[in-house]
Amino acid sequence: MTLKSTRYTLLLLLTSTLFTTLANARQKQNHFIITNYGAIGDGKTDNAVAIQKAIDACTKAGGGKVIIPAGNTFMSGPFNLKSNIQLEVEVNAKLIANSNEKVYQKSAFRDNKGEGTIWIGGENLSNVTICGGGTIDGNGISFMGAELDDSYELKPFNIIDPRPHLLTIVGGKNIRIRDLTIRNSAYWTVHLVGCDDVAIDNLTLLNSLKVRNSDGIDLDHSKNVRISNCYIESGDDCICLKNRREYEEFGPCENITVSNCTMTSRSCAIKIGSENMDRISYVLINNCIIKKSNRGIGIQNRDEGTVSDVIFSNIIIDSHLFSDTWWGKAEPIYVTSYRRAKGNNKDAGWRFPKGQTEGKAGAVTNIYFSNIKCTSENGIYVGAESADKVSGIIFDQVDVFINKSTALPGGVYDRRPSNVEGLLKGRTSAFYLDKASHIIIRNSSVRWGDNRPDYFAHVLESHEVTDLKITNLEGQSAFPQQQEAIKAYSTN
Repeated sequence: MTLKSTRYTLLLLLTSTLFTTLANARQKQNHFIITNYGAIGDGKTDNAVAIQKAIDACTKAGGGKVIIPAGNTFMSGPFNLKSNIQLEVEVNAKLIANSNEKVYQKSAFRDNKGEGTIWIGGENLSNVTICGGGTIDGNGISFMGAELDDSYELKPFNIIDPRPHLLTIVGGKNIRIRDLTIRNSAYWTVHLVGCDDVAIDNLTLLNSLKVRNSDGIDLDHSKNVRISNCYIESGDDCICLKNRREYEEFGPCENITVSNCTMTSRSCAIKIGSENMDRISYVLINNCIIKKSNRGIGIQNRDEGTVSDVIFSNIIIDSHLFSDTWWGKAEPIYVTSYRRAKGNNKDAGWRFPKGQTEGKAGAVTNIYFSNIKCTSENGIYVGAESADKVSGIIFDQVDVFINKSTALPGGVYDRRPSNVEGLLKGRTSAFYLDKASHIIIRNSSVRWGDNRPDYFAHVLESHEVTDLKITNLEGQSAFPQQQEAIKAYSTN
């Protein structure tokens, strides 16, 4: 090799090394590791200040990654996310909430301080990603009272309920939550308020099935949201769409898709409502599995807002009875519109329009169920305070298998919270329709298991239903020698 060629080779090596060094330096400049800002991963030290310093530095630098490093448990009180950051919880890293109730002071619902506080928060954000193979732990059990058979007691409080919601983002744009385990929330887990352009993917969300109010994902006045490939266990609703009155300026909840998710809930796996003072519409929920739940799919309209243009398709539902602590009586599908009961509880003032003590019930229209397979202790319930409030409901290829599988008493439908009798005693029929209009049931079937208590009854029972069309509905009553398959009362 000549001297000239040797010099040229060395120059190439030096140039390559320089570019690599500059690239690594640039990469490190965009990485903000919380331990560099004073965080201590001993599981005991509150690292809220250190985490906030790292987030603020990242935002000031124009954006980048805020890293919770692997191999440690970092305890923290409340902190706020900022725009243009990726909060990355690395594999084998844990971020856990401080169990000291006194550090939680910011209300999750503004001036309504009786429904929890905020742990990880952020307002008016854009371009935020929360990800990583690690775990965010809400430390929820530490905020509970005594353990009961199927729930925990809720501790009494005066004005502020200190239980923290795990993640609350208000007014977010371009939000991504992915490839992460979130667990053990003391209240709602992922609460997105007034957010636009959201993708939640490959999330494992594991809450205690005994913690009340531990919703999985709540979309509140949010739009253009995609939820996919998630596994969710929660005591309260797994995925819930709503429009809370405290955030009414953000408008309707719309353009929502949910796909390829598996869910378990002690209340309702997929719920629309009950808080809905605006409009919820253009919703597609497809390819999901609901197992060991109380209620499967629920539309629970209790306020003046409307629900319309929703499609549920390709879903397997397995539902069972639980105690009265939990709303629902194992209805695999539940579509209702009732005015909210006049309130005398701690949050009654926030449930009705300002200055009023009684609300109205908005309409539920154009709801389509296709290829739904139900196994349950109870039947499908459709009901409203008047027939015009629930209209245009189609059941196509909805198969219902009913069998008694627990020792809990049945023969009841749950209409809480409403201005009518909350727990309605009635025979268990596969389709129970109570005041509705323009209902179509087609290409569907009903079967009964071997365990048939005497309150098991009809394939279909209807009360004051107008324009009911039935085509190719197969099945017999639970006791064919004693009951007809279809029983209609006051039907036009």
